[in-house]
Amino acid sequence: MEKTITMSKKEAERIPTLDRLIRREVKQKDVAKVLNLSTRQVRRVLVRYRKEGIAGLVHKNRGRISNRAINQAEKDKAIDLIRKRYHDFGPTFANEKLQGHGITIGVDTLRKEMIVQGVWKTRKKKARVHPMRDRRTNVGELIQLDGSPHDWFEGRSVPCTLIAFIDDATSRIMDGLFVEHESTFALFSATEHYLNTHGKPLSLYIDRHSTYKVNRQATIEEELRDTQEESQYQRAMGELGIVMIFAHSPQAKGRVERLFETLQDRLVKEMRLLGITGMAEGTRYVREVYIPEHNKRFAVEPKEQADLHRPLTEDLSWIFTKQTQRRVSKDLVVRYKNKQLQLTPKGQGYQLRNAKITVAEDSEGILTIRDKDKTIPHKTISVLPIKQVQVASAKTFTERQVHIPAPNHPWRTFRI
Repeated sequence: MEKTITMSKKEAERIPTLDRLIRREVKQKDVAKVLNLSTRQVRRVLVRYRKEGIAGLVHKNRGRISNRAINQAEKDKAIDLIRKRYHDFGPTFANEKLQGHGITIGVDTLRKEMIVQGVWKTRKKKARVHPMRDRRTNVGELIQLDGSPHDWFEGRSVPCTLIAFIDDATSRIMDGLFVEHESTFALFSATEHYLNTHGKPLSLYIDRHSTYKVNRQATIEEELRDTQEESQYQRAMGELGIVMIFAHSPQAKGRVERLFETLQDRLVKEMRLLGITGMAEGTRYVREVYIPEHNKRFAVEPKEQADLHRPLTEDLSWIFTKQTQRRVSKDLVVRYKNKQLQLTPKGQGYQLRNAKITVAEDSEGILTIRDKDKTIPHKTISVLPIKQVQVASAKTFTERQVHIPAPNHPWRTFRI
């Protein structure tokens, strides 16, 4: 009966070399160089080869269980716990949670066992086609900002958006806020908390979302002035002296994009385990608990130790408003949206006629009118009716009946 012997490529390549040594075609010192062994080890291998044949070249530990191997019962206990509580956790994240239950297993061992028992499926690595960009050297030199709409509470609350700030030099999460959607006032609120906590960074790296940047083509007047209309957020950052850098692709701001991949995995599951059900509760957890733990695990040290955040001295209650320019009429009336606002200045009414003033609206809808740095009192005198415009819907629009000319129509009988 034939016996099958399993050998590695390295072990199989030793056979012809040892056969030549037995035939005395080569010397032991030459075989030692070829096999990368000492001459003493060559003699030991040769004795075993002559005595046992090819089987003597197979490693003796092959097929034996390692003395350091984890008991299968311990592995089964870990897999059962993962199936009950952490069924959709990745191996690394699941391993962290198992340690809280007193189960210590290596990540690689756990990953293999999860794959064998069908709890985890391997993922193919994505091919990297974009060149890497070096990190900035200091904290606060470049902050990446973005918002990610997602079902963060897995049906326990309505889907919402998480606005996150991440430092480019260290990968630290600097701040986070759950909002309904990525609107101007939501960004103002998130940025205000960031500035009050850390100070003003040198620059923000963001995408070309319409809330951050006006993406329409410049008008002729703007081209002649060599300017372009700014978004409210862009205007506010300009007043604060923060440079806005607009990315041309999601890969360009890959650090914050990869952050959201991690948060949509780890943060969602952490909030599930704690039963967090709302944006306010979620924001409090992110800022007080999750961010310190995340940064402790994933953040890196910057190349330089200087923090380039600058102290905040500006009045954010005025800067973080929606501001528009309006022309004052001869009657000192300003139109804003569908309202007519009567200015009631004291002693400067004549100077305000035909002047350009700033109308600012805060998140509560309260209006403030300023001429340069002076606040002008006003009152609403009328609300103009909004014109109702009927918009044709693609679902209700009926196609006009096409007129088909008669067979004897002159158009049909025309000849050149």
